[in-house]
Amino acid sequence: MATTSNPDKVQGEGDYEAGRRYDKASREFAESGKVEPAARDAAPGDAREAEDMERAEAEGKSHGKGEDPLLNQNRKPGA
Repeated sequence: MATTSNPDKVQGEGDYEAGRRYDKASREFAESGKVEPAARDAAPGDAREAEDMERAEAEGKSHGKGEDPLLNQNRKPGA
Protein backbone atom coordinates (compact mmCIF):
# COMPACT_ATOMS: atom_id res chain seq x y z
CA MET A 1 0.00 0.00 0.00
CA ALA A 2 1.39 3.39 -0.97
CA THR A 3 1.78 6.06 1.68
CA THR A 4 2.06 9.80 1.30
CA SER A 5 4.58 12.03 2.98
CA ASN A 6 1.87 14.48 4.08
CA PRO A 7 -1.28 12.83 5.46
CA ASP A 8 -3.18 16.17 5.57
CA LYS A 9 -2.96 16.57 1.79
CA VAL A 10 -5.67 14.53 0.09
CA GLN A 11 -5.60 14.39 -3.67
CA GLY A 12 -8.71 13.31 -5.55
CA GLU A 13 -11.09 14.48 -2.86
CA GLY A 14 -9.36 17.80 -2.41
CA ASP A 15 -6.30 19.45 -1.02
CA TYR A 16 -7.01 20.69 2.51
CA GLU A 17 -4.31 23.35 2.49
CA ALA A 18 -5.51 24.72 -0.87
CA GLY A 19 -9.05 24.81 0.50
CA ARG A 20 -7.93 26.76 3.55
CA ARG A 21 -6.00 29.24 1.38
CA TYR A 22 -9.02 29.73 -0.89
CA ASP A 23 -11.38 30.24 2.07
CA LYS A 24 -9.02 32.76 3.66
CA ALA A 25 -8.50 34.69 0.41
CA SER A 26 -12.26 34.72 -0.29
CA ARG A 27 -13.07 35.95 3.20
CA GLU A 28 -10.38 38.65 3.03
CA PHE A 29 -11.65 39.85 -0.37
CA ALA A 30 -15.26 39.95 0.84
CA GLU A 31 -14.22 42.00 3.87
CA SER A 32 -11.88 44.30 1.92
CA GLY A 33 -14.52 46.59 0.47
CA LYS A 34 -13.32 45.78 -3.05
CA VAL A 35 -16.34 43.67 -4.06
CA GLU A 36 -18.50 46.52 -5.40
CA PRO A 37 -15.72 48.05 -7.54
CA ALA A 38 -14.84 44.59 -8.90
CA ALA A 39 -18.49 43.96 -9.77
CA ARG A 40 -18.70 47.30 -11.58
CA ASP A 41 -15.49 46.53 -13.48
CA ALA A 42 -16.90 43.14 -14.53
CA ALA A 43 -20.17 44.60 -15.82
CA PRO A 44 -20.66 44.63 -19.57
CA GLY A 45 -19.50 47.82 -21.28
CA ASP A 46 -22.26 47.92 -23.89
CA ALA A 47 -25.35 46.08 -25.14
CA ARG A 48 -23.36 43.80 -27.44
CA GLU A 49 -21.08 42.68 -24.63
CA ALA A 50 -24.14 42.10 -22.41
CA GLU A 51 -25.69 39.89 -25.10
CA ASP A 52 -22.41 37.97 -25.48
CA MET A 53 -22.28 37.40 -21.72
CA GLU A 54 -25.91 36.23 -21.62
CA ARG A 55 -25.26 33.84 -24.53
CA ALA A 56 -22.18 32.45 -22.79
CA GLU A 57 -24.11 31.98 -19.55
CA ALA A 58 -26.92 30.17 -21.36
CA GLU A 59 -24.37 27.92 -23.09
CA GLY A 60 -22.76 27.06 -19.79
CA LYS A 61 -26.10 26.37 -18.13
CA SER A 62 -27.11 24.09 -21.00
CA HIS A 63 -24.36 21.70 -19.90
CA GLY A 64 -25.34 21.74 -16.23
CA LYS A 65 -27.48 19.31 -14.30
CA GLY A 66 -29.64 22.09 -12.87
CA GLU A 67 -30.08 23.40 -9.37
CA ASP A 68 -29.52 21.19 -6.39
CA PRO A 69 -33.03 20.35 -5.12
CA LEU A 70 -31.79 20.76 -1.54
CA LEU A 71 -31.26 24.48 -2.20
CA ASN A 72 -34.98 24.99 -2.62
CA GLN A 73 -36.15 23.15 0.49
CA ASN A 74 -37.54 25.16 3.36
CA ARG A 75 -35.01 25.17 6.15
CA LYS A 76 -36.12 24.82 9.73
CA PRO A 77 -35.19 27.73 12.01
CA GLY A 78 -31.90 27.12 13.72
CA ALA A 79 -30.89 24.44 11.22
